[in-house]
Amino acid sequence: MSNFVYVTYIRTTPEKLWQALTSPEFQKQYWFGMHQECDWKQGASWSLLFSDGRVADAGEVLEIDPPRRLVLKWRNEFRPEMKAEGPARCVYELEPVGEAVKLTITHANEREGSKFIEAVSGGWPKILASLKSLLETGKPLGEIHTAPKA
Repeated sequence: MSNFVYVTYIRTTPEKLWQALTSPEFQKQYWFGMHQECDWKQGASWSLLFSDGRVADAGEVLEIDPPRRLVLKWRNEFRPEMKAEGPARCVYELEPVGEAVKLTITHANEREGSKFIEAVSGGWPKILASLKSLLETGKPLGEIHTAPKA
């Protein structure tokens, strides 16, 4: 099994962080133009779209408990070698800690040496640093990530 775990603390409330994680308009600000589309109900289909509308990743909501926990089945859709690995599992956990929220992202795949997990391990730190900056200062990080070309 391959997995990636990232923990950060953000000075905000669980409710504001949950909205930031699930609102497409908010996501576009910190996710470098990308956003998720979903009804945010258990069993709902989920997709992550590039700013030009191409589907980057897709899956399904496996668990949802606002504003505490979200579990997604997550499969890369634009790189054949990663798509062939099948779905991964992504867990978002939000826990209030004083004036902050501890956000833990765990992304796991059954395949040892997963190229997909290697890719998300480079992406999540940038995305979450931009999210933290946006929530704490009102400004996301500048351009530190570019979407792959079609």
